[in-house]
Order: sequence, then C-alpha cells, then structure tokens
Amino acid sequence: MTPDQALEQLRALAQPGRDVEMAAYHKVDRPYLGVANPDTNDLVKTWRQSLGVEERVALADALWTTNIFEARLAAAKLLTQARLRPDEDAWKLITSWVPDFDSWAIADHAAIAGQKRLVADPARLDKVQTWTTSESIWTRRAALVFTLPWTKQNHPKPDEVAVRERVLGWAATYVEDPDWFIQKSVAWWLRDLSKHDATRVRAFLAAHGEKMKPFARKEAAKHLT
Repeated sequence: MTPDQALEQLRALAQPGRDVEMAAYHKVDRPYLGVANPDTNDLVKTWRQSLGVEERVALADALWTTNIFEARLAAAKLLTQARLRPDEDAWKLITSWVPDFDSWAIADHAAIAGQKRLVADPARLDKVQTWTTSESIWTRRAALVFTLPWTKQNHPKPDEVAVRERVLGWAATYVEDPDWFIQKSVAWWLRDLSKHDATRVRAFLAAHGEKMKPFARKEAAKHLT
C-alpha cells in the first residue's frame, strides 16, 4: 500500500463538517479530514493485517510527515502492538516523532505505541530519561505518558519497582513546573499508581504535594481514601 492509497482510504471516511469541528476542538493549526476515531481504528486494523513490520514502519513514517491529524493518528496506531518483531526501527521512528508533539491527542496516541516498545525493552528508558530536561513541555510530558504501564502492576517485580522509583524521581522534578500539561501528567501518573500502590502515592504527596498545583494534587489523590 502506498501513502497516497492510505490517505485516499482515510479521506473516504471523512464526515462532512467534522473537519471544522475537530480543528476548533484541538486548536492546533494543521489539516483535519473529519474522520471519526473508531473509523480510523477499523481502517488501520485492516492495514496491520496485510502489511509486514517493515512496510508498516515505512507507511507510518510517510503518514506522519503529512502533518494531517488523522494520518498522524493512523501512523501511531500502525505501530501499536505488544508483539512487534523486529521492533528497533519502529522504536526509532516513534521516538523521532516526540519533538513534533504539539497536542495531547496526537502525543497520547504515539505514546501508546511507545509504551508497547518500552515494555518490550525497558533498557530504552535511558532514552526517555533524556526527555525530562527538554525545553519542550510536550517532550517532558512524554516521559511520564510513555511510562504509564509501570503504574499498573499490583505485585511488581523488583525491576518493575525500580522503574517506578526512577519515574517518580522524574515526576519529583516536575512538581514545581507551572505548566498545566506537566502538572496534569504528574497527577495522571500518581492517580493511576494509587490504584495499585496507594502507600507510595501518599508518600510522594507528603514529600512533594505542596509544590503541586491544587488541581493536580486533587487529581493525584482521587482514588485515595
């Protein structure tokens, strides 16, 4: 499948007037086709079934470079799979997108693809750590969103606990950042972790909560009793 063919299939799913609504909602100046997310999901599923890994990586790269909203979502979805072998080129492509992040919707879809590759090879966290000192709020935010899988284990192994502590260390450097999206990313990580390790979240909030924005503290403690 060529990129032009993929875009033609995406455009065929566009709903009249939806592109204008999406542009107003996302508030980022880029082309929007007006395709509903479930329709993009279904289309990309058919692509994944018919394309090999190398073909998927090449198509994802081409779609991302168009800067079209739905094409970038489709690019991320093409590479969202737990078992993807070989996956080094996919990981390199996903991380190459991080400097382009400029909105939560695209960033979060790319992050889901990135999460799968990090879980497959946690050594890649060394790359993610470099994002924590970036001047870009979206790159700094990505470090926490990409690592969300480590909030979800009820009985984490020692290496998983080590990753949790590592990421919480990154989060601790974010707590005084005034940006809403950075504060939200810290709150999101803590909120999800609180479902599985409430004690650790309480300890984090006791140590750093006063430096967080009130809305972020409230969100982080949402599931604590």
